[in-house]
Amino acid sequence: MAAPSPIQSDFDDDAVLVTLPASAPASDSAPSSPETMAREIQRLISEARRSGDPRFLGYAERLFNQQASQELNDPLLVLRATLAQSLHRFDAARQDLNTVLDRSDAPAQRAQALLTLANIEMVQGQYDRARPLCEQLTTEYPGLIASSCHAQVAARTGSAKVAYDELATATRSLSNVSIQGFLWAQGTLGDIAAQLGQGSAAGHWQQVLSQDPDDLYTRAQLADWYLQNENPRQALVVTEGYEAVDSLAVIRAIALHRVNHPDAAALASRLRERFDEALWRGSMLHQRDLSRFELDIEQRPDAALQYAMANWTSQREPLDTRLALRAALAAQDEAVLARLHEWLKQQNQSDARYPEAS
Repeated sequence: MAAPSPIQSDFDDDAVLVTLPASAPASDSAPSSPETMAREIQRLISEARRSGDPRFLGYAERLFNQQASQELNDPLLVLRATLAQSLHRFDAARQDLNTVLDRSDAPAQRAQALLTLANIEMVQGQYDRARPLCEQLTTEYPGLIASSCHAQVAARTGSAKVAYDELATATRSLSNVSIQGFLWAQGTLGDIAAQLGQGSAAGHWQQVLSQDPDDLYTRAQLADWYLQNENPRQALVVTEGYEAVDSLAVIRAIALHRVNHPDAAALASRLRERFDEALWRGSMLHQRDLSRFELDIEQRPDAALQYAMANWTSQREPLDTRLALRAALAAQDEAVLARLHEWLKQQNQSDARYPEAS
């Protein structure tokens, strides 16, 4: 393994230590109107999603901290909830979204609030809470996005094949479908296909990336799919140029290791430094990525299990559960395995991506 870079503490007065992103806010002053603030917040959140750079979430949070909560209108509350979701502050996001749903009659704000709230419940494995939100979304804003919401809940609670077939039929039969709705459905179909172990998963995700190459969530899903299906070279193609994004960088490091690439050790060393720094700062948002790094690169299953279960406490998407199962098996922790199996039984959830021994 490559040794970590030495820590430097002596710099010239004019030395450049950090370069801010070119698209960082040009001013610290508060926007002049709620509309201007909403546009800037949306831009910052979109940039965080596009680049994987968490600093943009910090810029957005700073703008919200300059405003009193009672001064925020419904669009800003939805954006603040979206930001809170990105920062894994799920209870705060729920509070803002429920406020919007209680007081707003605007269809666009209600639809976004319902969708975001349903997504939070699904991320946390609260499917009984997500299902009525999907039903409400269908009533107020019918279409492929609402159908995708239903399909995702059904797939994770024992009806994956039916959910896939119904959503695929809806995708083919509905007319006047927006590109956003179509891509949302393709992403959902990819996830359900992967859950079923179907090779069509890659095709669905590739359709999304053909329209939105910087959809980092979908890119990570596709790269992970290639890696799990013994195609590390294709995983390298999908992750090329995305080493700044933790989830993609970890997948790339694993793929490099599997093909015995000469750059494998160097990337692992950079990731080790990155995770050590994040832990030192106390800003470890992506414990799933750290856990996978510990499990598949560092070969430390006990540490991997610690981070995997800390992550699984609040995030229970299939890839979170799969990682927890893998780490528990590697660490030979029967108590954790029993806890995970009991939860899966309660949800009636199965997934072809879960380790066979589970």
